[in-house]
Amino acid sequence: MNADLKKNILTHGLIILGFLLVTLLVHYPSLLGDRQLNQHDILQAQGGNNQIKQFDTTTGEQPLWNPYVFSGMPAYLTGVQYSGDILKYVYKGMMLGMGHPEGILFVSFVTFYILLLSFKVRPLIAAAGALAFGLNGFNMIGIMAGHNAKIAAVAFMPLVLAGIHLTFSGKRWLGFGLTAFALGLQIRTNHPQITYYLAIIVAAYGINVLVNAIREKDFKPFGINAALMLLAAILAVSANYGRLATTMEYSKYTIRGKSELKSDQQASSGLDKEYAFRYSNGIAEPLFLFVPNIFGGSSQQELSTKSAVADALRNAGYNRSQIAQQVQSIPTYWGDQPLTAPYYAGTFTVLLFIFGILVLPKKQKVWLITLAVLGIMMSWGKNFEGFNNFLFDYLPGYNKFRSVTFTIIITIFAMNLLGFTALEKLMSAEWTPELKKKIFMLFGIGGGFLVVLLLFSGALGYRGAIDSQLPDWFLNAIREDRQSLLVRDTLRALMFVVSLAILIWALIKKKVKVNQVILGLLVIVFVDSFSLTKRFLGEEKFVKDPSREFFAMTEADKAITSQASYGERVLNLQNPFNENRTSYYHESIGGYHGAKIRRYQDLIDYCLQSELQSAYQSLQNQSLDFSDLQALNMLNTRFLYAGTQQNAVFPNRYANGNAWIVSEVIPVGSPEEEIGKVCSINTKSQALIDQSKFDIPQISGSGTILLTSKTPNKVTYQANISGGTALSVFSEIYYQAGWEAMIDGEKVDILRANYVLRALEIPSGKHEIVFEFKPKTYYTGNRVMMAGSILVLLIFIGSIFYSVNLKSHKDQ
Repeated sequence: MNADLKKNILTHGLIILGFLLVTLLVHYPSLLGDRQLNQHDILQAQGGNNQIKQFDTTTGEQPLWNPYVFSGMPAYLTGVQYSGDILKYVYKGMMLGMGHPEGILFVSFVTFYILLLSFKVRPLIAAAGALAFGLNGFNMIGIMAGHNAKIAAVAFMPLVLAGIHLTFSGKRWLGFGLTAFALGLQIRTNHPQITYYLAIIVAAYGINVLVNAIREKDFKPFGINAALMLLAAILAVSANYGRLATTMEYSKYTIRGKSELKSDQQASSGLDKEYAFRYSNGIAEPLFLFVPNIFGGSSQQELSTKSAVADALRNAGYNRSQIAQQVQSIPTYWGDQPLTAPYYAGTFTVLLFIFGILVLPKKQKVWLITLAVLGIMMSWGKNFEGFNNFLFDYLPGYNKFRSVTFTIIITIFAMNLLGFTALEKLMSAEWTPELKKKIFMLFGIGGGFLVVLLLFSGALGYRGAIDSQLPDWFLNAIREDRQSLLVRDTLRALMFVVSLAILIWALIKKKVKVNQVILGLLVIVFVDSFSLTKRFLGEEKFVKDPSREFFAMTEADKAITSQASYGERVLNLQNPFNENRTSYYHESIGGYHGAKIRRYQDLIDYCLQSELQSAYQSLQNQSLDFSDLQALNMLNTRFLYAGTQQNAVFPNRYANGNAWIVSEVIPVGSPEEEIGKVCSINTKSQALIDQSKFDIPQISGSGTILLTSKTPNKVTYQANISGGTALSVFSEIYYQAGWEAMIDGEKVDILRANYVLRALEIPSGKHEIVFEFKPKTYYTGNRVMMAGSILVLLIFIGSIFYSVNLKSHKDQ
């Protein structure tokens, strides 16, 4: 082993060790202690997954259907595991055995470091860029909220681009292997929205390479490399085929797919535009990339007990403990969104990005500048209506995603890549008059903006959307604190600008060496990024066993579980369609998920919301007469509850049961007619069947049907029918892609009744009825992804050995 190789290995090893130490500094309460981040979305996911995970642990059978959320839905997006998923072991290895979210942060550092190395940035500068990218505000806010899959998807974006760039910059086979490997891992995180944004980044890079190839008339290498990248993508998809195939199959039937109701007036499949654009950045809001609290911070900001708000509370008669409690969550944000937190990129990163615009050649910067601007424009959503409506209507797949503010990660990615590439050029350049002029421009632009912001800070309105809900005595105080937050962070940003200017001045004057300046810049980046990180992931955010406290069984839970049988569902009257805690113990009418079955969402909108109000009214009148709740009763809502105590549980003796025989079939001609009638019919005796989709059964029989066993994947009933063929309606959600029904072992067709439920024609006599969930897509997908995963790993390992051998031969 030669001396240069030893030095490189030592350098990279020490830097990666440094990344591990920074990860420990951020997450030490969980990595070195017994506390965990209190992540809202993770707790909700645990609530929705708890019972199916218990089933898996107890039986060893993979639960493919989740009956505990929204009365039942496929479990593909709520915890299904795939036996063909070999890459999960690599994924865990890359996180060094750390879990989520700790390991994600470490991977973010390493992958962006590799990306900058692939762009020929020296290791120390690449390390600074990795810290800036890993600790950016988008990642920290996502981790705090529990968006682990989203941040994991972001973490693998740099590795994918590194592979692509190596392919097009002379290291074809190593790049090919790395691209297939990295994209396989990125897709595996199962966050299609971030993968979509990665595709936009890759497309911009590809167009840039193509333009350069056209200019240089060098088409053959481009064609070969492009073909290899397509093959790498196919391999990455095959390694995730089971997950992708089941998700794509399911997505057609979710709120991400096309509505069957003409009243929705959707020209294409996808989300409702208002829903998708609900969170849109104001035109000036991307300035938070440079100054984090420029728009007042977050919607729930913690303030000091010495703040203006605290003084106002004190003057209003609040005592010390009340004030301390109140200032922990103040709506200091005054931008255009209903809820937000600042996606800070870093003062240093933005400065370097501006410098890159000034000094780098077009072929290196145009595509990244375009991405940075595009990410901002897309994040404006409804506030840049013409452009974003066009994308929503015509850009394939774009209307499947909500929260367009997430597109700002494209901007953050581009800024970091361009900025730290520019820093490498700066540290390698000769100090010509032209370069000094551009450096002067850089500090004039960055520092000048901050000075102007300070001078005019008193002239801003600091009026937020929430202000109309606040009392007058509180408004002046909160606006004063909003201004204080802006001024404080502007001064903070100015301090970093001045620090950078001093280092560059010292370098120009030859008072320090290049490596000393780079170390100084590394420290500035760390202080900037880490100090912001601790705002969001401070020690107080780590608590001991948050899930134990959140899911502690209440007296209400005990009362329900002591009485409930399989299939008897529970309605939480407190925000039922935005929580999964109920599902931790019970089969829930509600839930918390971004891809619920669309027909069930229609039922919520057209029936359940109004019936919820009727239930409230009955309880206010001290009545337990729920006989008019036709939709809730057909969903077998056996218990309603509105608190943690036993007396907050209200049994519903009018629930239809697990299955029942109807005496009348009412044909309807369209989904509109069906959803319009389902709330008003007597669901115990009548059933709606859409005759445009199903043959209307001719019935004359009656009888009984009883549930005998129920697991996530299989439900069994005993029926006793007399007087001819009967129609049984089952309080189970209809989902055509995977459920099979058998009567006495013979397969029969499943009908859809009452818009969302399953129904069967049952002949006279005693019968065993079995429903099984056997989605062919899942089982076929498992086999394909096993083969794909093995192939990706073999190609990646082979590409490394080939590249090492090739280099050693060249060195000889």
